[in-house]
Amino acid sequence: MNKQIKNFLIHHGRQFGTLIGLFVLIVVLWIFSPFFLTFSNLLNVAQQTSINAIIAVGMTFVIISAGIDLSVGSIVALAGVVLASTLHRGVPLPFAIMMGLGVGFLCGLVNGILITQGRLPPFISTLGMMSVARGTALLFTQGRPISGFSADFRFLATGEILRIPMPVVMMIMIYIVAHFVLKSTKLGRYTYAIGGNEEAAILSGVNVKFYKTIVYGICGLFSGTAAVLLSARLNSAQPIAGMMYELDAIAAVVIGGSSLMGGEGTVIGTLIGAFIMGVLRNGLNLLGISSFIQQIIIGSVIIVAVLVDMALKKHQTS
Repeated sequence: MNKQIKNFLIHHGRQFGTLIGLFVLIVVLWIFSPFFLTFSNLLNVAQQTSINAIIAVGMTFVIISAGIDLSVGSIVALAGVVLASTLHRGVPLPFAIMMGLGVGFLCGLVNGILITQGRLPPFISTLGMMSVARGTALLFTQGRPISGFSADFRFLATGEILRIPMPVVMMIMIYIVAHFVLKSTKLGRYTYAIGGNEEAAILSGVNVKFYKTIVYGICGLFSGTAAVLLSARLNSAQPIAGMMYELDAIAAVVIGGSSLMGGEGTVIGTLIGAFIMGVLRNGLNLLGISSFIQQIIIGSVIIVAVLVDMALKKHQTS
């Protein structure tokens, strides 16, 4: 079989297989719990998944560029408390939201600068930012949550459009834009090029340092977006928010078919991966499975997804 055809089948077959896996999971959970496939529960799944799915969009850009970001959960916490504090000071809602988004974007840019200019490995840079952002959030609030927001702000989480919750609407819009950026813009093409072969991208005249920095800025921006929605939903911003969100986001991206080696992946696959995580958690809760056992199951799913990725990469290069 022609190598190009083989690689095409491996690449698209995996995405199709992930979608089939989601449907099989839905059917199995429906068989074991008749409440799972109700309209209200499906909306609940979509709403609960939306936060992780939005963070995972930024993580998709980073992983396609052959990077990793461990700081997204801490950035969610920091952006959330800055947003909440700004709102409590009477700043108009649009400006307060811009502050939250700006904090996320700035943290992402700092990650990118440390990686490109400081030449730190992404793992080390974002691990450091994870601690710095979390510590800053705790120091800023003295470890206390900031609660009580206006109805206008809470509408971002409690409002509906055609019976679809606002977080789900925003998630859909973000994925449409992100898909367009990755597939139809210079930033998207260069992100794939950098992840596929960074040295070749440099020799082709791509400003790798600039685009890498922007990719991490985008990841931070989406973490800030998630912070806005999470704060509105909980009516509270907590400095301990976002714990383990980075692992959920990475899991969604990898399960969705993106390669940890870079150069491969789609946001559509990430969305499917995020819903696999959300459906699995919701179904296990409905079945009364212990949260400790849930961690074991979800961790096993992540390990299997990475093993599949490594095996497929081996076939592509053979």
